Amino acid sequence: MKLRLALLAAGVALISACASQPKPLQGAFTALTPSDAAAQDSTGAVVRWGGRIVNVEPQANRTCFEMISTRLGDSGRPYWATDDTGGRFLACRAGFYDPALFERNREVTFTGRISGYQSRRIGEYDYRFPQLDADVVYLWPVRERVDVIERPAPWPWWGWW
Repeated sequence: MKLRLALLAAGVALISACASQPKPLQGAFTALTPSDAAAQDSTGAVVRWGGRIVNVEPQANRTCFEMISTRLGDSGRPYWATDDTGGRFLACRAGFYDPALFERNREVTFTGRISGYQSRRIGEYDYRFPQLDADVVYLWPVRERVDVIERPAPWPWWGWW
C-alpha cells in the first residue's frame, strides 16, 4: 500500500514538474495563425502568437512590436527548428518596452485580441499585418548554445588494431 502511494506521489510530482506553460500564457485561444488572420477578417479573436522581433517602435503611450511568427512549442515558446513561419504581425501594448532589451531576433510570446489590420511595406511588397492588442508580452530568455565535447575513451578501448 505504501509503495502504491509513493508511486502515485512520484507520478504526480513528475507531471507537475512538466507544467507546460508559464502562468501568464495559459488560457483558451483561437487556433489562428497571423497568415490566416491576414487572409480573412478575424477582428476580435483572442489569440496567443509568438515569434522573433523584427522591429520595436516605442510610441507616446505604447510600444508596438513587428514580429515574424512561428508555431509555439508546448511551453508557449516560439519553435524555430525549421523555416516554417506563420506570417508577420504587429503587437502593441501600453507602456514603454526598451528596444535595447527587446532587440531584433529575441523570442517573444503575446496573448491578446486582434484589433484590426495595418498595411505596410516590406521592401517593395505591400503586406497586411494583423494587429494584436496585447494583454501579455512574454520575453523569453536567450537560448544558450552549448557545445558538447566528447573525448575518446582511454587507450585500451580506442581500438587501434
